[in-house]
Amino acid sequence: MDGMKALLTRRSIRVFRPEPIEPEIVRSILEAAMHAPSAGNQQPWRFVLIQDRAALETIGTDHPYASAVEYCPLAVLVCAATRDLPHPDFWAVDCAAATENLMLAAHMLGLGSVWVGLYPKRDRMAVLSRLVHLPDDIEPFALIPLGHPLECPEPPDRYRPEWIRAERWFDAWTFGRADLTAKAEQAEAERKKSVGFKRTDFGLHD
Repeated sequence: MDGMKALLTRRSIRVFRPEPIEPEIVRSILEAAMHAPSAGNQQPWRFVLIQDRAALETIGTDHPYASAVEYCPLAVLVCAATRDLPHPDFWAVDCAAATENLMLAAHMLGLGSVWVGLYPKRDRMAVLSRLVHLPDDIEPFALIPLGHPLECPEPPDRYRPEWIRAERWFDAWTFGRADLTAKAEQAEAERKKSVGFKRTDFGLHD
């Protein structure tokens, strides 16, 4: 799967098959996460792999939107090491970039995932901190259940040209969906015209 297709077809998956994920696939997904951009290249991300069923069930019970954890064979807790960062106000942005990389890589490798939000909800963060015994300088950011998907939702069309501005807020960018539709209709009309055209000098100048 190429990168653009992965971007446009990734969906949130909440139901998984029970089989485990191969270690080399887990490594590839985490490698992709660690190649995300970060402020000043500070790379604050850290990762905790959670496979214990009792721990996953605890998360599913204590988090209001973590039902997917009950079905996944593996959940990745994305964290941030916050001590002595050169740009401490950006660690959440950095971890968001790593999380997106992680989920796209999982999709490209045939796995499903869903973003279970933790930061900035301190009560949800506290549950995960206690569960995996995080030190004080490690902040839990997001929990990502992973697994072989049991569902395959159709990707929606989320492109909205009316949300795009050019140079100034009140100037729309003219290359939107309407332009694409018009170009496609024009090309189709020209094709039909060329198919229906009959030459009067057929065979004279071929």
